Amino acid sequence: MAEHKETFQEKTEPATPKKKQESRNKGKTAKSIEINSAFLLMFGILILYFAGATIASQLSNFARRMFIVSPTFEVTQTNVHHIFIESVTVVGVVVLPVAIGLMFVGLVASYTQVGFLFTLEPMKPKFSKLNPLTGVKKIIFSRRALAELVKNLFKVGIIALVAYFSIKNVLEGSLHLMDSDVGQIIVYMLQASFSVALKVGLAFLVLAIFDYVYQRFEYERDLRMTKQEVKDENKITEGDPLIKSRIRSIQKQIAYKRMMQDVPEADVVVTNPKHIAVALKYKPEKMGAPKVIAKGAERIAQRIKEIASEHNIPIVEDKFLARTLYKTVEVGEEIPEKLFQAVAQVLAYIYRIKNKTIKETIG
Repeated sequence: MAEHKETFQEKTEPATPKKKQESRNKGKTAKSIEINSAFLLMFGILILYFAGATIASQLSNFARRMFIVSPTFEVTQTNVHHIFIESVTVVGVVVLPVAIGLMFVGLVASYTQVGFLFTLEPMKPKFSKLNPLTGVKKIIFSRRALAELVKNLFKVGIIALVAYFSIKNVLEGSLHLMDSDVGQIIVYMLQASFSVALKVGLAFLVLAIFDYVYQRFEYERDLRMTKQEVKDENKITEGDPLIKSRIRSIQKQIAYKRMMQDVPEADVVVTNPKHIAVALKYKPEKMGAPKVIAKGAERIAQRIKEIASEHNIPIVEDKFLARTLYKTVEVGEEIPEKLFQAVAQVLAYIYRIKNKTIKETIG
């Protein structure tokens, strides 16, 4: 029953970073093809506007030269080879910068959407995709196919409206051309064509941005996970909480035993007196300052005092010092400079008692 319920859990949780990275490694990212098309279209329009005259001039000059020499052109292997090389050179000089620019714009458009990504995963053959019934279902009955159809119809409608009103304005403004010469008509037609193309391109760019937002939403939606999937993944990446809790418990036990083994080496134990106990050790030849080798509250404090009594380690009551050491200094750390004086007084007191005891024993 539990497995049956997990199977039909709704995918309501956002995808974890691990699942997003796995999806990215497979080449699945939030990307809109419309963005690339819109950028290429706008770049092409701007190229034609700023460099169209130069491109047309170079091509027309080359065509004029060909027509001039055509009546006297002798068809030989050398001449044909020369004409071919010149044609390729002229076309290359004109077309190659534009092609490189378009390729660069396409790469930038893709990079801004998905960043740097190189994977061969999408190229691997998958025999499950060869089932025609599966393909028909995806095309006809899937929600994504219906959404794409509606989106494309809407896109075509918007662009058609923009183109219609742009051309309508151009036609209305062309009435004055009746008394113009051919040059003025050509200039007007070129300017009008650029205006229409620019408006259509901008409309297409806006639609492409909305399409990217939609693709992003669909991508995040497809990657959603059930609560059980998130729990299972956390167990894999971070470990089972029960196991982690058990490990922490074992680590605490080991640390506790090690700490208790160090208590007999202490020079003094500072207490609260009932609730807190801190064991201090100081070896001037090895340490820059006294070190806390054990500390604890309640039961641990009682155990520290019991071990100290068993090994004749002095126990000194100092509420302020005990609380401060317990809160601010970890086991294995040297005491801070601000506590030097207080600890020095305690150690001096202990040393006086030890020296007095030694003298009385000798005497």
